[in-house]
Amino acid sequence: MKRAHTSRNHDRFSGGAGANRSGGPRRAKAYGNRQVGRPAQGEFAPPKTITPPLPAVESFADLAMPARLLATLGHEGLTVPFPIQAATLPNSLAGRDVLGRGRTGSGKTLAFGLAVLARTAGRRAEPRQPLALVLVPTRELAQQVTDALTPYARSVSLRLATVVGGMSIGRQAGALRSGAEVVVATPGRLQDLIERGDCRLTDVDVTVLDEADQMADMGFMPQVTALLDRVRPGGQRMLFSATLDRNVDLLVRRYLTDPVVHSVDPSAGAVTTMEHHVLHVHDADKHRTTTEIAARDGRVIMFLDTKHAVDRLAAHLLSSGVRAAALHGGKSQPQRTRTLDQFRSGQVTVLVATNVAARGIHVDNLDLVVNVDPPGDHKDYLHRGGRTARAGMSGSVVTLVTPGQRRGMSRLMASAGITPRIAQVRSGEAELSRITGAQTPSGVPVVITAPAAERPRGGPSSSQGPRGRRSRTGRGGAGGEAGRRGEQRRSGLGAPARSR
Repeated sequence: MKRAHTSRNHDRFSGGAGANRSGGPRRAKAYGNRQVGRPAQGEFAPPKTITPPLPAVESFADLAMPARLLATLGHEGLTVPFPIQAATLPNSLAGRDVLGRGRTGSGKTLAFGLAVLARTAGRRAEPRQPLALVLVPTRELAQQVTDALTPYARSVSLRLATVVGGMSIGRQAGALRSGAEVVVATPGRLQDLIERGDCRLTDVDVTVLDEADQMADMGFMPQVTALLDRVRPGGQRMLFSATLDRNVDLLVRRYLTDPVVHSVDPSAGAVTTMEHHVLHVHDADKHRTTTEIAARDGRVIMFLDTKHAVDRLAAHLLSSGVRAAALHGGKSQPQRTRTLDQFRSGQVTVLVATNVAARGIHVDNLDLVVNVDPPGDHKDYLHRGGRTARAGMSGSVVTLVTPGQRRGMSRLMASAGITPRIAQVRSGEAELSRITGAQTPSGVPVVITAPAAERPRGGPSSSQGPRGRRSRTGRGGAGGEAGRRGEQRRSGLGAPARSR
């Protein structure tokens, strides 16, 4: 049985490291308005496991899974599991609590997803009472998890429901009322549906926290703990992430019992198929350098700090002849979904984004990520960079660093355990082209049909909760609480902007 939890422990936990009285993360001070290279929270201290773990397997066929799941894996061309899948699945299928760490693109979704589906197969959920829950920090990650698990869920006749902010709460409530065995959710929207009476978690036997460290970082802690306290006592709990730090200690201590710990990749481990470049640029030349990189042949994701900066760069690139589009928390979910579809299809070649795109986005054959604005810490760096070199493919991460940012960037790279290749570059130079494929843009403006802004269908329930109150429907999506806090770190132009 799980440990009993007192309200005193809950109060202590909810106000854990990095939290302030408003529930948001504290912001460390740094030079200017930047946080580059701020000290890391510290390496995660794995809990001690009492019961020895089961050994890893070499083939999916060696796992005790329903035959239809194994058949679907074969149909999808998957016979040999990735390391994190081989290590965790024997134990998670046996019902053990699991703490798993593996780099982005390493197969974490199926590592927990197959266990969730196998352990839920053959059961039927009552209306409003799911049997399994996957909590994620952003809408994009929720959609990626849902897409990845859908064919396997269908094979064992399990119903999936995706519950995120920015979409029709009425439709999501309807899906829960109809019965869904597995719910993939962002915390804020799920809490809204619980408060409306549209969902109860008392039958949930298997609970997963994906990107658990981000849950801890972005002000989700009170919501996450409140939700975990609602699931069935004694159920199975799994925490997965590409990075784990001391922020996760509290979650592990409180909610995992004798967990099996599998750390396939260290938090700071660099992917061997990924090249890391730090390019020193002059302030006055950074804009032109960025434009030439964007004009390269092939797709690229460019990360900036704020929504306004993203919109400005995307508009500039379009006027310069580069097929660019903006992605940030200020866009509606339909806009964001269509923009990603355009990027995946090649209609858009440059995705200009805030940290909204740093997790939960998979694009095949993406070989370059550019940090136009350096990330705030080593975890952001690893997750941004993880959009390339996925599933064994190669790729490069380039960070543009101005003179005032060099010291902070050196600290950040040290925290990430990465020794980058450093070069001084200028726009128009051969070295810039060699590293990034940069070239002079055509200068002929292009127009990308912008995704139309759509209001979520479903009437007033999309924006209001019971009794006409404003619902916190944005809290659980990256455009809500997570997006606001993740993007409010710094504007690069002085004090933090309020309207990003």
